[in-house]
Amino acid sequence: MVFHTIRIAPPREKIYQRLGYHLKITQINAQQKQQTDGYIDEALALIHLKGSAVRIPIVGREKGLLFLENQIRLESANLAAFLQNCSEVLIMGATAGESVMAAIRAALATDAVTRAVVFDATASEMTDGALDWLMDYTRRTLIREGKALLKRRYSAGYGDFVLENQQILYRLLELSNIGIRITKESILVPEKSVTAVTGIHQTGPGNGPS
Repeated sequence: MVFHTIRIAPPREKIYQRLGYHLKITQINAQQKQQTDGYIDEALALIHLKGSAVRIPIVGREKGLLFLENQIRLESANLAAFLQNCSEVLIMGATAGESVMAAIRAALATDAVTRAVVFDATASEMTDGALDWLMDYTRRTLIREGKALLKRRYSAGYGDFVLENQQILYRLLELSNIGIRITKESILVPEKSVTAVTGIHQTGPGNGPS
């Protein structure tokens, strides 16, 4: 599934939290809030969320290994444990696009550090929000199948699921179709691009999430 346009409500509270402001804890004056909100709005105009998702059956497990359909092998004891009660995986990818990254670079080049920091936080939270959107979209499909999605997701580079696995996820998701490239070091470009894995399990007694 490829989504060339994903529209979500801006997660402003999460953006502020990423910037270090916490509701009812951190004080921010009216001028600071007006400036920050203005930068958030500027960033939102530059963000073009796109995403991709694929469901793949789990066909086998060994210690520290997860085998998917079509001879796909993922090496991670932590990921295998995370998906222990699942029959399928949902692999997802999303990007905020290149325009906002170009604006961040331009802001840094002119020492507009605050603008760059707010743009960065906004792009990060919007990209995470796109993954949430992909999970919600899939959940609605799974209900009709008597299946459910795990609440959490797992990303390459976390724990023993090494970053090199990003190459496998990139290929499976065909992320070049939504403007994402990958380097030989397994870094996604544009920077505000992410992948993640979660699990699909049957609903009902004895089929709960891990």
